[in-house]
Amino acid sequence: MTLVQPPMMVRGGHHPARAMRLMIRDLARGQQGIAEAADLKVRPLETPGAGVRVGDGSALIHGARPWQGAYTQTNIGDTTVDVPPTGPTARTDLLILRVEDPEYEGERDPRREDIGYFHLVQDVARDATDVPRGMTGIPLARLTLPRNTGTVAADMITDLRQIANPRTERTTRVAHPDETQKLPEKHDRWIAWPKEAAWDIAVPAWATHVTIVVTVAGLRAGAGNVFAQMRTLFGERNATPTVVDDDGTTTRRSTVILADTLAVPDEYRGTRQHLAVQIDQIDKYGDGDLSVAKGTTVVAEVEFTEGPV
Repeated sequence: MTLVQPPMMVRGGHHPARAMRLMIRDLARGQQGIAEAADLKVRPLETPGAGVRVGDGSALIHGARPWQGAYTQTNIGDTTVDVPPTGPTARTDLLILRVEDPEYEGERDPRREDIGYFHLVQDVARDATDVPRGMTGIPLARLTLPRNTGTVAADMITDLRQIANPRTERTTRVAHPDETQKLPEKHDRWIAWPKEAAWDIAVPAWATHVTIVVTVAGLRAGAGNVFAQMRTLFGERNATPTVVDDDGTTTRRSTVILADTLAVPDEYRGTRQHLAVQIDQIDKYGDGDLSVAKGTTVVAEVEFTEGPV
């Protein structure tokens, strides 16, 4: 086995193209896909017709052969890809970003032809998600075309993009009530409570989803049955509520977990948004007391993730 020398790191050395591809592969941590959430999105033509347009952006594409390395491709502006019309039968096509390196496949001359291009693989399985075996490329979209059509509409396009190295950011916040707080006499509606369970959270500019898990340990119930719902509120987005249903009669404590994943709106990115815990006690199912006190702990775990948009 020959040790492949690193490119552009010594003056006067011989730097084979594969050395650059292998370096890209290592820097990409062995992953492939689009670089950022909005890259290379496939949409109908501005005036829908027999084609689609691929938006601008970048991608990493791994070679199909062992030790071929990885390629980078960047599209600036929209590129139109023709889609042949269907006949009397429906057809499913796969739109991919393909790399055809003549050292490994095809006969393209890099001096005269682009080795990277958008390629339509026609008549694939209706649930196809991967490029054909042995082909270097990444899938961008699946086109499900009805019979006798020459127009590609938005509902015929299934997004198949994956981010090569999606970013994540996780933070944990903790609150400890310093005094006993009974739930205010404002039942049968949502209110923010307990007051310490509120934080301003910085939203990364790249975030597309947020997963919020809040644990309330040592929630105190007393003086009868209790039925309530608890949820988180992030900015103006409500999470799915969790039910607190306790038919006890003596003082007791419990742990409640609130959890949900929410899409991050465009206008939230790069801003600070308020996170709070809300409760809605429903009196017709129980008239007991809920409270927090010293010994209650509220833990909020917030994780932002990046995905195609």
